[in-house]
Amino acid sequence: MVDFVAFRALRPPKSKAAEVAAVPYDVVNTAEAKALVARRPLSLLHVTRPDVDLPEGVDMHSEAAYAQAKVAFDNLLEQGALVRDEMPGLFVYAQTMGDHHQVGIVGAASAADYEAGRIKKHEFTRPDKEDDRTRHVQAVRAHLGPVFTAFRAVESIDTLIKTIVIGAAPEVDFIAEDGIRHALWPVFNPDLIKAFEVAFKTEVAALYIADGHHRAAAAARVGKGAAPGDPRGRFLTVAFPDSALKILPYNRVVHGLNGHTPEGLLDALEIDWDLEPLLDAAEPTQPLSVSMYLDGQWYGLTLKDAAKPDPADPVARLDVSVVQSRILSPLLGISDPRTAKNISFVGGIRGLAPLQTGVDEDGGVAFALHPTSLQDLMDIADAGEVMPPKSTWFEPKLRSGLVISTF
Repeated sequence: MVDFVAFRALRPPKSKAAEVAAVPYDVVNTAEAKALVARRPLSLLHVTRPDVDLPEGVDMHSEAAYAQAKVAFDNLLEQGALVRDEMPGLFVYAQTMGDHHQVGIVGAASAADYEAGRIKKHEFTRPDKEDDRTRHVQAVRAHLGPVFTAFRAVESIDTLIKTIVIGAAPEVDFIAEDGIRHALWPVFNPDLIKAFEVAFKTEVAALYIADGHHRAAAAARVGKGAAPGDPRGRFLTVAFPDSALKILPYNRVVHGLNGHTPEGLLDALEIDWDLEPLLDAAEPTQPLSVSMYLDGQWYGLTLKDAAKPDPADPVARLDVSVVQSRILSPLLGISDPRTAKNISFVGGIRGLAPLQTGVDEDGGVAFALHPTSLQDLMDIADAGEVMPPKSTWFEPKLRSGLVISTF
């Protein structure tokens, strides 16, 4: 069972929340971040992407960059763009993207729970990225971007969320430039806070990291060995019931055919797959099926029974694993997609058009995958296994800056 508790947050006044709130630091490059802060001078990107205020060419991982992050953070405090809550609180956080609506809880999770495996991961982290996030957190003494987690839904927490949301207007409510609506309900009532904390402690066996593996690893480094009550031992987290979340596919574009002609590749694919030409681009509708774009034509690929993986193996049965083991590695020479230079990954939020455009412009072949399920993610994390790279794409993305935890 997990510790998930209230804390005294730093937050923007509601009149400034939309301007301060920022996309995650790692979804924009320097030029994009500079354009965003030009439109919103109080954006938290000044802190999370200090390169926007540094001379061109300065290394984002240099001491100068971390020092600039601290300067920018202090500037937001001095300008009143971030204000400390008077008492500890939790926060109900809702996001709406088109017809998808997800509601979770913002609180402080425990570094000790991460170390003990009660906050579960499903992918490898890179030491250099862990180092960067650790140094950034230590420079500003704050967790700016929440770790995005899921938990197996429990009725008591669903009921508490409804108690807060139904019939009460959110304190913060805005639509961001990308069309995503963000709403926030602070929870300061001690009885409600206690009910949430007890529900997590007694009914939630684990939190599963959906996004933010490096932030979680860095937070665990910062909090390692912290005494009970030491705020260094906790970090900013949003926890969503699994029933609320939506996973999109992470598609692949391969640049080149590894010596095959289009006809030769089709012949090789027919060993393991049933192929059907499609009239137009279409996403796969079931697991173990793939949409492929090759030489101006879309195809539907369905895995033959003889090639199907062991359904009891939570990693092997993933569509990304099957495509890797049955197509990318043996036919296209991509043995390690982490290091291969001839493969690109396209988040499902962008649709199929970039796959077709990429192949039309540069040649090669593209694969649209069926999305990984949240149940598969949790099964893999429970088994202590890791997913192949670029297995999941979560949307909508969390905004940084609506709630910040410090130590």
